[in-house]
Amino acid sequence: MDTALGGLSSEARNLHWLLTDLVEEVAGVLSVAVVSSDGLLLLSSETDWQPVAAGTDRQEGPRGSSADLATIVAGLGSLTTGAATLMDGGPVKQTMVAMDHGSLFVMTISDGSLLGVHTAPDCDMSVVAYHMALFVGRAGHVLTPELRRELRQSVEAVR
Repeated sequence: MDTALGGLSSEARNLHWLLTDLVEEVAGVLSVAVVSSDGLLLLSSETDWQPVAAGTDRQEGPRGSSADLATIVAGLGSLTTGAATLMDGGPVKQTMVAMDHGSLFVMTISDGSLLGVHTAPDCDMSVVAYHMALFVGRAGHVLTPELRRELRQSVEAVR
């Protein structure tokens, strides 16, 4: 991540640092994605993109990549928001999906963006949720429309 950060604003670099810290400090975190309210990948724990096939210009991450995680997070966010509306439950704060081989946590950031974290099955869920809440608390007040645009452009430049 560090090599691509040189041209970014200090706010964007700080968010990358927070994301890297979440991945490196929390045992069992496999991948992380921050998705805008309209479903676009803003930040990712993965920056290595592989060609789909020899001779093609299109780039794609491996199955289970952060791009896949972003798609799942956006869909799950939309689904849970719709469910909350139908149930008069108010805004969705957190969603957790427990699977045999891992877990998926999704937390809403104050601007409507989403933080998605895919973990190993043996992670400590309370530690993951705590660190996600820290990230959301720190990212929520700086994730302006300008910063979202800058982050989106940096993701597109990597791909």
